[in-house]
Amino acid sequence: MLDLDGVVYIGPEAVPGAAAHLAAARADGVRLAFITNNASRPPEQVAQHLRDLGVDASTDDVVTSAQAAARLVSDRFGAGARVVCLGADGLREALVAVGLVPVGADEDAVAIATGYGPDVLWADIMRAAVRIRDGLPWVASNTDATFPAAFGVAPGHGVQVDMLRGFSGVDPVVAGKPERPLLDETVRRMGGQRPLMVGDRLDTDIEGARRAGLDSLLVLTGVTGLEELVTAPEELRPTYVAPDLTGLLEAHAAPREDGGRQVLGGWSAEVGDGRLQVTGAGAAGDWWRVVASAAWRHVDGGGTVPDLDGLTPPREG
Repeated sequence: MLDLDGVVYIGPEAVPGAAAHLAAARADGVRLAFITNNASRPPEQVAQHLRDLGVDASTDDVVTSAQAAARLVSDRFGAGARVVCLGADGLREALVAVGLVPVGADEDAVAIATGYGPDVLWADIMRAAVRIRDGLPWVASNTDATFPAAFGVAPGHGVQVDMLRGFSGVDPVVAGKPERPLLDETVRRMGGQRPLMVGDRLDTDIEGARRAGLDSLLVLTGVTGLEELVTAPEELRPTYVAPDLTGLLEAHAAPREDGGRQVLGGWSAEVGDGRLQVTGAGAAGDWWRVVASAAWRHVDGGGTVPDLDGLTPPREG
């Protein structure tokens, strides 16, 4: 299960090597699912974007938070239920696909579903807020505060959720990461014996995997860097760490302890005098794993977060 932005692509461009790494993983028999908290784009648009970047992807390979939200509403109210749709085409199409009937903010409905939509009217937001306050069940696709836009970081659906929550005093049922429904929907649709969540964000991808009881692989091609990794609390720590999607193609040996140091693949790491120190040489992936292990063991043992000054990740090759 692959998050998209920061893992497969960054904005309009593919992460270097991503298409080749995914093709190699698929050739090894790995089933790939592309999952996204973005509820505005229908799966076919997401799949086409991936194909434009050289990634083999079909509509059935894509699972969105809009689809997970629609599943939540459908499971509760059944096919034919009328649902206020406050979002873009991706949400509307997801509701229709499971037999629900999208309606306007003023029409009779059994629930309201919300997702990011740049053309949502303020009048509809106001009406929805009142109806939520008055008891209409509410499912939100996600609570992402921001998303990457062509002009920079822009307000995400989470801003609208906060506004609706603030007025109504009601918390929505949330479909997207880090909540479970999106991951549960993906596993239900894709199957697989050992599901693995691959992402670049600790607070959505990795935490979501933990909540769903799944293993996770953190790749360092997106928003998470060295400082965020080594200071991560236990509930945000990934099962595996890799510089990029080559992590899907290699074994992930665990570092071993040797005289207070964490050792793996030619690297040795320890915290001394408050500083995280690494010596040796080896693969970049092993460097990240041994550094994370040394830092986490130190903090879990009662130590303070180590100083990272002068610590620079190696380049692969």
